[in-house]
Amino acid sequence: MSGDIKKQTISGLAWRYAERFGAQGIQFIVSIVLARLLTPADYGIIGLITVFIAIAQVFAQSGLGQALVQRKNADNTDFSTVFFFSIVFSIVLYAAVFLCAPIIARFYAMPQLTPVVRVLGLSIIIAAVNSVQQAYVQRTMQFRRFFWATLGGTIVSAFAGIGIAYKGGGVWALVAQQLINQIIDTIILWLTVKWRPNFVFSIRRMRELFSYGWKLLCSSIIDTIYNNIYSLVIGKFYSESDLGYYNRGKQFPFFVVININSAIDSVLFPVLSGAQDNKKQLKNMVRRSIVTSTFLIFPCMAGLAAVAKPLTVFLLTEKWLPAVPYIQFCCFTYAFWPVHTANLQAIKAVGRSDIFLILEILKKIIGIVTLVIMLPHGLYAMMIGNCITTPIGLFLNAAPNKRLLGYSYIEQIKDILPSMLLSLFMCGIVLSVNLLGLGSLITMIIQIVLGVVIYAAGAKLFKFESMDFIINTIKEYKR
Repeated sequence: MSGDIKKQTISGLAWRYAERFGAQGIQFIVSIVLARLLTPADYGIIGLITVFIAIAQVFAQSGLGQALVQRKNADNTDFSTVFFFSIVFSIVLYAAVFLCAPIIARFYAMPQLTPVVRVLGLSIIIAAVNSVQQAYVQRTMQFRRFFWATLGGTIVSAFAGIGIAYKGGGVWALVAQQLINQIIDTIILWLTVKWRPNFVFSIRRMRELFSYGWKLLCSSIIDTIYNNIYSLVIGKFYSESDLGYYNRGKQFPFFVVININSAIDSVLFPVLSGAQDNKKQLKNMVRRSIVTSTFLIFPCMAGLAAVAKPLTVFLLTEKWLPAVPYIQFCCFTYAFWPVHTANLQAIKAVGRSDIFLILEILKKIIGIVTLVIMLPHGLYAMMIGNCITTPIGLFLNAAPNKRLLGYSYIEQIKDILPSMLLSLFMCGIVLSVNLLGLGSLITMIIQIVLGVVIYAAGAKLFKFESMDFIINTIKEYKR
């Protein structure tokens, strides 16, 4: 990796991590406060609605933002064309969501869903306005812009959400928090990023971008539906409270992984796209991403699974204890997200969105078949099935990169195995602390300290290259 690319990558990651763990850290604290003020049923309702909104937002963005990042010589005509298309298309989508809201409410036998779907659906239009700005920032690697936009949106929406919840607003507190967060984020990004659209629209450019982006659009739709299919199924066949416990249990590991992984994800794609013609350099960057991110995420997920019960009681109170098994199941599946991400970003960066789409279809077919088999046996069986499909997905994502990058599945296993084994050992020791019968706070503190010491000492003892790489990178960035 050249010096300029390395410097840009380190700077981008630093700002993205600052954004994720700064602004998102505030949001996490706010979510804990809201969990104490609201009921599991409130979270179940908002979790169900968010599924439909997320799918519509994927349609609104159409995969064109990623096409702009990947395109070698994208200019203002490209960006302007995508901007106007996204806005018009998002308005059409919002109209469809508005009209379908009563149908969704009747399907789930929850009449209260109709107004909530219609109000929260406005986020589709906001996301479309913001998507091209985000693509521009990502392409030009101005990641500090994301930090300030996210921080502003998080702080303002936090006050709004807590205030409405405290006044007894129920599910509307969560609706207001999400919408206000997006609106403030969009306004700040619009004010701080210099790009502005020209009043041009090129059908030819649109076709060229869409020829790449439509495959990513289909992949994103499939992925979004699949990632939320458990919420859809639980919402249909179980109670709002069950869905609330599942969504709350998923949120803890998701918070950790999304903050680490999305920072790597957003920085890695433009960097890999810039080096798409250099196979050796691509392999080295993908390998570095996998080794470093799994070194960070494996112990976090293993440790979180071990402290799930005392952590839940301390932060959320005992009313949320049914969420503990879901935390532990999700820790396993989310632990491997960085490996998925790095492999898929490499495939996209070399322009093979066709392979990307095929992989998504194969993985989701396997996942849905597994879900159908496990559904009659209860919620825990469904979670076990999800854990079974995780290694299958890893193999499928890694397989094409043996040919595209010369980075085989066996090499990838060797790269992640040391961190995985040390994390499992640490998890076993930390879990044993629960047997002491101490209070939740004391147990959690002992477990966290013990886990950090064991993992850091083990990494030092066995000379993990990722530890030295992270330390040297931090030193280099401080210079």
